[in-house]
Amino acid sequence: MHTSIAGGLPASFERARALGCSAFQIFSHNPRGWALTRRAEGEIAAFRKMAGDFDISPVVIHTSYLINMASGAPALWRRSVDMVAEEMEIADSIGARYVVLHTGSASGDEPAGARKRAAAGLAEVAGRGKWRAGLLLENTAGERGDIASKIGEMADIVDRVPSGLIAGICLDTCHAFAAGYDIASRDGLAILAGEIRKHLGKRSLRLIHLNDSKGVLSSGLDRHEHIGEGRIGIEGFKRFLGEPFFSGVPLILETPKKTEEDDPRNLRVVRGLLEETASSDDSTSGVVKSRHDAL
Repeated sequence: MHTSIAGGLPASFERARALGCSAFQIFSHNPRGWALTRRAEGEIAAFRKMAGDFDISPVVIHTSYLINMASGAPALWRRSVDMVAEEMEIADSIGARYVVLHTGSASGDEPAGARKRAAAGLAEVAGRGKWRAGLLLENTAGERGDIASKIGEMADIVDRVPSGLIAGICLDTCHAFAAGYDIASRDGLAILAGEIRKHLGKRSLRLIHLNDSKGVLSSGLDRHEHIGEGRIGIEGFKRFLGEPFFSGVPLILETPKKTEEDDPRNLRVVRGLLEETASSDDSTSGVVKSRHDAL
């Protein structure tokens, strides 16, 4: 689950434990602001101790929404590069395994050129240090200006960045569906898996953001919905969770949260789907158990 850091970094860990998670994601700071408050050494030490004491891994940081590595505006591009580097520093300080990044928007420019700008910025980040955390590029929903809603587009960026920074990709199910990948159908899942194999390789898929979609297929609408209550639906998630290609990959839910019951409810739904998938096909029971453990 994506958990809040209100009350400090260790509080996010406690929230993940209370939900029974074995993986979780946080923002390292306010995702709608540029200001970064340096964490006290004691807070970082407490967080790292909890990571050592409890079997919750991976810990993931999601970067600020303001970052736009594809921007043609020099000031915004520079600020974005610096922010990604700072997020990587924070991840290394707390022992997070991954940092998830939306690469940004072309903002009316030609997408291929915008991807080159994004790759140039990431190349600069790669050259700033030997990062222990790995950067994951997240697919986007295909909104106007998106430069990485298709797997081939993501690969175009990855291929231009020196090794040592990008560990792979984070696949968001809502974004994939909105961008035209019909992951609710077996044929759609096969197409998506085929594109990942072709352009990036199976091992590039390091993380999955599991979210239903308010928008219809190919809508370009980045609006998450509760699992089973959107356009992907319960049957769609049964197919997705039972598809061997996507097995063994940690799952993070970013479903809407308006009440304290929302997160536990979405987790119960997914765990129930995993149990149902396991009982319907004994040959995948070991695979499904690994997915259940990753929630």
